[in-house]
Amino acid sequence: MSEPTVRVTAAGPGRDRQGVVYRSGALGRRPAVPTAFGDLERAARRASSTRAWAYVAGGAGEGRTMHNNRRAFDRWAIVPQMAHGVTERDLSTTVAGTSLSSPLLLAPVGAGALMARDSDLSIARAAASTGVPYIFSNQGCSPMEECAAEMGTTPHWFQLYWSSDEDLVDSLLHRAEASGAEAVVVTLDTTMLGWRPQDLTLGSLPFARGEGIAQYTSDPRFREIVRQRIEAARNAVAVRPDVTVGAIRTLISMTRNHPGGFLDNLRSPEPRAAAETFLDIYSNPGLSWEHLATLRDRTSLPIVLKGILHPDDARRAVDLGVDAIVVSNHGGRQIDGSIASLDALPEIRAAIGREPTLLLDSGIRSGSDVFVALALGADAVLLGRPYMYGLAVAGQRGVEEVIRNVIAEFDLTMALAGAGSITDIDERFVRPNPSF
Repeated sequence: MSEPTVRVTAAGPGRDRQGVVYRSGALGRRPAVPTAFGDLERAARRASSTRAWAYVAGGAGEGRTMHNNRRAFDRWAIVPQMAHGVTERDLSTTVAGTSLSSPLLLAPVGAGALMARDSDLSIARAAASTGVPYIFSNQGCSPMEECAAEMGTTPHWFQLYWSSDEDLVDSLLHRAEASGAEAVVVTLDTTMLGWRPQDLTLGSLPFARGEGIAQYTSDPRFREIVRQRIEAARNAVAVRPDVTVGAIRTLISMTRNHPGGFLDNLRSPEPRAAAETFLDIYSNPGLSWEHLATLRDRTSLPIVLKGILHPDDARRAVDLGVDAIVVSNHGGRQIDGSIASLDALPEIRAAIGREPTLLLDSGIRSGSDVFVALALGADAVLLGRPYMYGLAVAGQRGVEEVIRNVIAEFDLTMALAGAGSITDIDERFVRPNPSF
């Protein structure tokens, strides 16, 4: 009887990451960020201001949707297969025309500078270092052009909040194309802000302080609207603002976050007018499928719709011919008591069939979560709060380590379960958790 063929096991990102950590540990060095999510979250909370934590970690209402997102993963158990002989894993895939080295993208997170200065640039550098695409937030703290310059050859997408000014929508789309974005992600579930008690209790809205509006203050159409607002104000009856310590702090924040020199901005009406203009027009409460149907004539970019939870909406998106759908409840930040994204995923996959591209957002915390999401029908996932917590704890290095840790655990889960490629991962590997 012939001997079985023995192949050298490819290390893969899982064993590579373990090797880096353990070799450093032998020299007395620990990772920059905790590798367990719970520890990471606690470390980030200690490193964050009260305002930053309320905005990034907070959710809608009593937080039931955030809780639902995590309980949904608990309801599923991975069932590994043994003696499978799989020694190499292929983590690569393609979504909406973008090639990925792993089924992971960085979700758009607004007002990131609450967690760390130059947040978007640090995240872009971390994404480039790890080869993971980054979806630039429409509510970012650095213009998309500056972030794109940090990405090198690593792909980036652009998130679009549909403004009530249609010319601004077109301007942002054109800038995204010019920046080299490989897709536009239209966020559907934030036509107005949800009820967020942690922010409300503090009376804290970053955008009112000029934080997270850099895509707007760098936009020619937005600046034109601001100039029109200032001109109209000159002809109106002046209203004396309340002069309080808080008002002075807000003015300083607006001044620092506006393009240009601090002293020039302090003497200018533009920083305040920009924040007020943003609050008036940043999103369109009347956003409809008729608006979305115009996208093909307005951009050459692949179109991704984010925030879909209902099968009927998914079917309509497919009929519209979009390139991908992101099943998402905005990380539990918009509606309290909403269905978990993971719970919505299988029904949406069943409704639209195998071919359309589905991504999952909201609730992803680990590599094993990525595995479960793919088994239930996702083609890739978006990672949000974990990398922001890494940013809070250790800046760019913290983001890099969080990304590498998630990919490493995903790779090890594939290896231990017996999946050799992304296309191997399906419902055979999971079942309802008998222990739940």
